[in-house]
Amino acid sequence: MFNKQVPIYIFNGFFESGKTRMIKDLLEDEQFIGDDKPLLIVCEEGEETYPQELLDRAHAKMVTVESLDELTYGFMAKLNKREKPDLVIVEYNGTWLMNDFFIKEFPAGWQLAQIITPVNAQTFDLYINNMRQLMTDHLICSDLILFNRCTPDMPIAMYFRNMRMTNTNRANIVFEDMNGDVMEIDSAEILPYDMNAPVIDIADDDFGIFYVDAWEHPDRYEGKEVRFTGMVYRDPQIPKGYFVPGRKIMTCCANDIRLMGYLCKSKAADKLKSNAWVKVTAKVHKEYMDLYQGEKPVLYATQLAAADKPENDYVSLY
Repeated sequence: MFNKQVPIYIFNGFFESGKTRMIKDLLEDEQFIGDDKPLLIVCEEGEETYPQELLDRAHAKMVTVESLDELTYGFMAKLNKREKPDLVIVEYNGTWLMNDFFIKEFPAGWQLAQIITPVNAQTFDLYINNMRQLMTDHLICSDLILFNRCTPDMPIAMYFRNMRMTNTNRANIVFEDMNGDVMEIDSAEILPYDMNAPVIDIADDDFGIFYVDAWEHPDRYEGKEVRFTGMVYRDPQIPKGYFVPGRKIMTCCANDIRLMGYLCKSKAADKLKSNAWVKVTAKVHKEYMDLYQGEKPVLYATQLAAADKPENDYVSLY
């Protein structure tokens, strides 16, 4: 039996992040809604509400839930049968983990289409410093991350790099100013090291920025010479004559620390001991490597020297 395909759009994020405002704008968008009948599932009561006249114009039905336990298969199947929606919009609760929703069984035909995460830039630093794990849980799987209420003095390029490292979905990342206008970003202008120096010195605390920026913009580093301190990583999957000098990068919390770095070719590579610390000076070239599954930076060591372990052996992206 044919099941109608019903896309699910999830709006997640913390309280007062702008979820309701974005959904209201979506319901007003005739090009998006068209003749479809949306079903709106609201899991969080915010300061903004959905006027009945707006719901009527969009031919939308709204239901509210107060507990994640209410979002059972039976509950959603009943809604599907009663409302016969063409699309489903979920305003997710900012205090619920996303995986608790993903493990739910959906009615036949319901398919996840997009996860949208608005972020209130005014409160981002507060939340990321005090509730990092929960906030990262919402950001990590998002398809669109929208920072709203940005001001010129905010480090939006740093936020951009942090989201690139945190998010695993290659999300589209957008910044809006206080008027709702999209802000342009030129991360090259505010990198914490001199890209025009004969040798680009990368401080211990800046390795995470270097890693993300070089991954996003490998052409920017083509032919450049860099210098940094890294921990040696050896693995059977790494080609002979190469090693990975990297740093442990904390993406959300102490439970999510990963060693990240780039392949480095060196005559001394096969003699290096794992977990040793080295000062690396290397030329950067963009090349295809199987481990990358694409063209990314490869380092060619011009100088290696033993180094002391940094005061902090991990780098936080925040």
